[in-house]
Parts: sequence; structure tokens; C-alpha cells
Amino acid sequence: METEQEAVLRHMSKEMELRNYSKSSIRTYEMLLSKLQKDLNKPFEAISSEDVKSWLYVRIKRDNISTSTINQCISAFKVLQQDVLGRSWDALRIKRPRRNKILPVVLSEAEIQSLINATSNMKHRALIMLAYSSGLRRQEVANMKPDAIDSHRMQVRVVQGKGKKDRYTILSNKTLELLRIYWRFARPLVYLFETNGHKGSPLGANTLNEIVKRSAKKAGIKKKVSFHTLRHSFATHLLERGANVKLIQELLGHNSLKTTAIYLHMINITPGMLHSPLDSLDV
Repeated sequence: METEQEAVLRHMSKEMELRNYSKSSIRTYEMLLSKLQKDLNKPFEAISSEDVKSWLYVRIKRDNISTSTINQCISAFKVLQQDVLGRSWDALRIKRPRRNKILPVVLSEAEIQSLINATSNMKHRALIMLAYSSGLRRQEVANMKPDAIDSHRMQVRVVQGKGKKDRYTILSNKTLELLRIYWRFARPLVYLFETNGHKGSPLGANTLNEIVKRSAKKAGIKKKVSFHTLRHSFATHLLERGANVKLIQELLGHNSLKTTAIYLHMINITPGMLHSPLDSLDV
């Protein structure tokens, strides 16, 4: 029989579905609130903002949870209180922590070349090239379907990316050539990159991460590389080649230009890339 606390979580899930939250967000919020309730051993209606703060403090000290996880906990508590229990959030508001300004790991163009060349498996090579050349997130590559590759307009359509937004990004000629060869060889049924022996099933997020890590290790790259490193490198290399930061924001699907602007700290300015504006004046 369903407990009262399980009923509250089910109500919250329905509320979030109606508000078009992603499935992953719903699962995360349910998991966090379930742990909160069990640790505090209180019904949801009795949990206060001070309870949540104390619980988060313990988890920071004991589990070293990230700023991102803290913010997810606060967001989950807000949905519970405001949208499920019908309480005013203004009276319960919890201040969010300041985010640590950690610069992402970026590979040089030479390192990207080494990583790709170290990848002998055709499917793995194709997905790495697609992710880097189009600036895609890991889940976007996992969910990619063949009809998203527009060879006429040389674009990739990203369907329901982060924040449930569709967008277009660029398609590389070299990537398209390899994708055509891969397509003729693999003939995927539903997703562009499917699990071996399970036609119609996409590669998992962890599998994609491991593919990139293995290739980086083979290439002798010592940096801490993840799948997202390809996306960071795409944005940084475009900036280094003179692309407009607003255009890069659109290609990456960022809501805020501030998110894209972090790559301005990553670009490698070499002598000869920039010229003083004075040199173009007739003085």
C-alpha cells in the first residue's frame, strides 16, 4: 500500500510532468526529496527551511556534495513546497550557494586530432567527430537519430536538448563523409549510435564517456578528459578562430551569454592573432 510520503512524491511527479520538466529532472528531484525525508524522519509537511539547511550542511561535511547538487536540492524543495503543498516560497526561501568558478578542461586542436586518430572503431570515431565538430552534449549524441543529419543545409538538428529546446548546429564535411560510411556499414534502426547486439537501443551516457576516455588514454593525453571536453574544445576553438560569441551561444544552445562567455577565459592568444587598432589608422 502506498504511504503518505510516496503519495506526495507521486503528486509532485505529476505536477512536474504537467510543467514539462524532463524525466531526468523528475527522477533527480524524487530521489533527493526521498533521501531528505528518510534522513530527517519527518513527513514532508513538517519539513522546514531550517531542516533543509541543516541536512545540506551535514551532507556537505560528510559527503562533500557539489554546488550543483545543493542547488538541485533547493529547487526540489521549492517545487514540493510551492507547487505540491501550496505554500508561499517567499517565506521559505533558501539562499543558493555561490558557484565555484572552475574553468573547463579544453584540448588543443593537435590533441583533438590525436584523440580522433587513436580511435580505430568506426562508430566510436564517428560519434567523437560528431560531438566535437558540432559542439554536442553527451545526451544529445545518445538521442541523435539519423534524420537529424541535414546534408543539404550542412546542419545537425538537435531535438529536445537541455531545457527541452530544439536548435540547429553546424555539420562538418569530414564528419558527414565518415557518417555516410558508418551508416552503410551499421544500418542503425532508430538511433544513430546503437548498442552492439541491441538494435534500436541507444548507447548509454556512461558508455559514451568511457569511449572518449579510452581514446584520450590511447592518444597519450594526460588531461582529465570527459565527453563534455569535446564540447568545451569546440567552443574554444571557434573563438580562437574569430567566431562571434553570440553565434557560439546559439550553436551550443546556452540560455545565457554568461555561460558561453566562460570560454573567453580559455582562448589561447598567440602573437599575430591580434593587431592593434592603431595600425589600421592613417597616422
